[in-house]
Amino acid sequence: MSKRIFLGVAAAALVLGCGAAWAQQTTTTATAPKGRVVLTVTGNIARTNAGQSYQFDMAMIDALPRSTFTTRTPWYDRPVTFSGPRLADVMAAVGAKGLSIQATAINDYKITIPMSDALEHPVIMANRIDGKAIPVREKGPLFVIYPFDSSATLRSSVYYERSIWQLKAMHVE
Repeated sequence: MSKRIFLGVAAAALVLGCGAAWAQQTTTTATAPKGRVVLTVTGNIARTNAGQSYQFDMAMIDALPRSTFTTRTPWYDRPVTFSGPRLADVMAAVGAKGLSIQATAINDYKITIPMSDALEHPVIMANRIDGKAIPVREKGPLFVIYPFDSSATLRSSVYYERSIWQLKAMHVE
């Protein structure tokens, strides 16, 4: 029995090792940003444009498919309209393969966002509030936001904490 377990573990390690080698061989380089970098994505990604990372300027973010929703939040006294690319589209753009995203804000606040959130909910990485660019002093330039009004489940501290503003980096694990 223990020999069978050992062989199973060894086979799994070989498959994972081959998978990692394949991922490294299929990494592609994308166009580098021309403007100021506002987001850097690292980790388990298949596409890069700056060494081992993928950097976005605002024009690159604006070029991704856009999504918009209006929702109430704990941070504003009225419903607010957020727009930007879906988090799932950002992850697809970099070829992300992982179970979680370690998101970091300008002030180094960090939160882990399960990759499943990006697939199960229309979470967006907003770069506009009520149609206007988001200044840093008002939680910008990037704000990961959930459509809280779409589900009672999303109106909880778990999802409020995952709504990171002044986003500067993501690491896919």
